[in-house]
Amino acid sequence: MPWYTGKTLLEAFDDLELPEMPVDLPLRIPIQDVYSITGIGAVPVGRVKTGVMKVGDKVIFMPSGATGEVKSIEMHHESIPEAKPGDNIGFNVRGVGKNDIKRGDVCGHPDNPPTVAKKFKAQILILDHPTVITAGYTPVFHVHTAQVACTISKILAKIDPRTGAVKEENPDVIRKGDSAIVEITPTKPLVIEERDKIPQLSNFSIRDMGKTIGAGFCMKILEKA
Repeated sequence: MPWYTGKTLLEAFDDLELPEMPVDLPLRIPIQDVYSITGIGAVPVGRVKTGVMKVGDKVIFMPSGATGEVKSIEMHHESIPEAKPGDNIGFNVRGVGKNDIKRGDVCGHPDNPPTVAKKFKAQILILDHPTVITAGYTPVFHVHTAQVACTISKILAKIDPRTGAVKEENPDVIRKGDSAIVEITPTKPLVIEERDKIPQLSNFSIRDMGKTIGAGFCMKILEKA
């Protein structure tokens, strides 16, 4: 193509800059699974979303509440002294057994533990639903590695998804294509963070009837568990 004088695809890739790692945010590692390895003990695995984990750190798992000390960290079958955002790791924690934690827990430091929400305000977009949605509707929310049934306890407003401007206060129903501000009440303990504070753990998808019916993010924690 003699008319094209720009960069090649590989040159364009080489010029891409890595996004800044959120190492200054509190440690958050959603747990994907927990293995029991002979001679080592319980080994939770997950991807570091924010913060830094180091060998010797005291950690807490929420919402289970289990605490312990990091004995070792491995990535790609090699021991590493610390793990940063983006690292997929397995780590052994002294004092924590396989049955003490599970998929859906989030690991953090005890001085700034993951937030367990009893009620939160969220902005949602209804992508696909055959009927109307009213207060009391309880689909399953997929948040990081957790899957928890959550009730839409109040519909506070319909909004314009492009501008965020309020179109209708306290509507009775929302339907496919609507964006809304709602109050959410999880049916069991759930870790979720506010978008303004830790955006990496604020997003969720909403599923029901075997399909994704919506998506959204946590705006504010109204009540902690």
